[in-house]
Amino acid sequence: MQGRGGGSLGWSLDNVYIHQLPPKKLPLDTLVREASFIYMIKLLLPLVLLFTSLTCFGVTPEEVKEFRQTSEQGDAVAQYELGRLYLLGEGVPKDNTEAVKWFRKAAEQGYVEAQYSVGVVYIQGIGVPVDFTEAFKWIRKAAEQGYAEAQFNLALMYSNGYGVPEDGSEAVKWYRMAAEQGVADAQFNLALMYDNGTGVPEDDVEAVKWYRKAAEQGVVDAQYNLGIIYQYGRGVPEDDVEAVKWYLKAAEQGMTKAQFNLGVMYEKGTGVPEDDVEAVKWYRKAAEQGLAEGQFNLGVMYAKGTGIIEDSVMAYMWFNLSAAQGPEYGKEAKVEISERMTKEQIAEAQKLSREWMAKR
Repeated sequence: MQGRGGGSLGWSLDNVYIHQLPPKKLPLDTLVREASFIYMIKLLLPLVLLFTSLTCFGVTPEEVKEFRQTSEQGDAVAQYELGRLYLLGEGVPKDNTEAVKWFRKAAEQGYVEAQYSVGVVYIQGIGVPVDFTEAFKWIRKAAEQGYAEAQFNLALMYSNGYGVPEDGSEAVKWYRMAAEQGVADAQFNLALMYDNGTGVPEDDVEAVKWYRKAAEQGVVDAQYNLGIIYQYGRGVPEDDVEAVKWYLKAAEQGMTKAQFNLGVMYEKGTGVPEDDVEAVKWYRKAAEQGLAEGQFNLGVMYAKGTGIIEDSVMAYMWFNLSAAQGPEYGKEAKVEISERMTKEQIAEAQKLSREWMAKR
């Protein structure tokens, strides 16, 4: 498609595909630690959701009084619920110290949700100083009673050395317990352990099994990993159609690497009919989220008029944005296309680049 171009560039189409993300294993250190950080930030969410459902119509003073009386008589369930009242400030003034007091009383009686909650407050420093050793103690108690979220978080603590020395074998043990109860993040992390041979012998088949379970529950990194696995045949026969299926699921959740790889699959006609317009669509989604490879490939599509009207200004803009992140191929492409543009066109492309950056 022709537009405001400046002549045909000398790249072959193969140059577009060089920058597809390689079939390497995702680093365990990065992904597990990222998952642990995100999950620990959200640890209190189950408490909030459970209590929100309990108090959607409000808590009356009489109900609060009854909780307190029953709690003082030693009822663990009432102690736990009173702790949640103080945690959320429902029916009583919000008081984290008082919440921890009642959580601990219930936990000391073996009430599993309270044990887990005490572990959480020590992780997050709610009403008490942050103390991973104390958190480990209480989360382990809950995990040993079969509480799935506690099992997962105990595995994370072993994986990352929070409150306990790092121990891959123990991490695998607890990930597996949580994974078998259907905790999607545990399934994903267990797959990573098998994928990288951490705490267990490396086993591609077992990794695929757990990636699939997590992917079917919507874990985007698992969906992306399955795309890589099927595209390159790790633990499964190569299957480009299946690879596209999983890239698409991850791409639709906004994962830039999956969007980029899906664009490559459409441009090459791998696992799907060749479709340059669809390739442009997915390159653009990745590019607009700031992925340098997506910005570069979108620039190539504009430069060649492939799947979109040829436009040297837009090509330069995307090459410029890609180059700003460091890749040499973006810098080289920007120089090459600039030789086919007027000074006014270059100035316009640079202005568009600045405007795009200002919107981020």
